[in-house]
Amino acid sequence: MTSIQQPDLSSVSSGTTTGITTKKQAEDPQDRFLKLLVTQMKNQDPLKPLDNAEVTSQLAQISTVAGIDKLNSTLQQLVSSTDDSRALEALDMIGHSAFVPGKSISLEGEGAIAGIELEQSVDQAIVTIFDSSGIAIHTKTLGVQPAGVSTIGWDGATDSGSKAADGDYTFTVTAKQGDKEVKVNTLSFGTVNSVSHGELGTHLDMGNKLGLVSLSDIKQVF
Repeated sequence: MTSIQQPDLSSVSSGTTTGITTKKQAEDPQDRFLKLLVTQMKNQDPLKPLDNAEVTSQLAQISTVAGIDKLNSTLQQLVSSTDDSRALEALDMIGHSAFVPGKSISLEGEGAIAGIELEQSVDQAIVTIFDSSGIAIHTKTLGVQPAGVSTIGWDGATDSGSKAADGDYTFTVTAKQGDKEVKVNTLSFGTVNSVSHGELGTHLDMGNKLGLVSLSDIKQVF
């Protein structure tokens, strides 16, 4: 992935605004505990006063609640900071092409490309391309493929010897290591048009064919 500059976040649309818990809000639980303890002590039975152990225990609870509240506030700030960082990273992808999970492959001019993702290397992989009616028009056998993301190409040739027309197709891939079949994740190729950032995270608009894609689904950027 290319190095990421720090663009202006104003070009990212946001559905929420994250606020930081104010000091007064953070102290509210502690204040309530103290008031309850004082009230309990004022109304205690003179013949059965609170013992030191019980008072110490309740004071410890006050400290615990205050600590948890501060921890929650810190975590909220960390999450907000991480989200902003990811949004900045996504902005740098606008105009770039990327691999995302999918089965579509588009033929334009000289050819088309797609991708595969493997958890382990394989001895061979077989790519089958289908037309809009679901009919297989081309089968291609690949040799050894490494673990990770790899690019596969198609020049538009069909098994009948003709050249397929420009347009949208789908493809599947099967792979084996020895006699064992290995799972393959197919990847579609598209261009990032814009970025949106909201309650559900950061998403990238990759056009009508691929639609909105989560930033976490990006497998490789070109």
